[in-house]
Amino acid sequence: MAVSIGRACGDDARPMTPIEIYCLCAAWCGTCRDYQLQLQDWARSQPAWRVHWVDIEDEAERLGELDIETFPTLLIAVDGQARFLGPVLPNAAALHALVERAPQWAPGDAAMQALLARLQEQAAPR
Repeated sequence: MAVSIGRACGDDARPMTPIEIYCLCAAWCGTCRDYQLQLQDWARSQPAWRVHWVDIEDEAERLGELDIETFPTLLIAVDGQARFLGPVLPNAAALHALVERAPQWAPGDAAMQALLARLQEQAAPR
């Protein structure tokens, strides 16, 4: 199941770069469960972040051929373009470093953009 655990919000006078973070994890993974709690806290403290939890078993169809071998794995998008897809250390410093650098990276390949589109479709309000 894909669950949004944060919403972008903030002061209109202060422009923000929209950051979407998709955490690709599994409900059975203890590390993932712990990381989900951290992500919830970080989403509340970072108003420009929109954070989504994606259970890879519940959402296997949306992930397509993507094979997640290491948890947690993140997909980070900036301004609607995927910039990072890969496993991360489950701690605040690693996440903050990635998110700070992500706007400087070139957009990912077509497969990464297609994955982002599928995940955004699931996360869109119905």
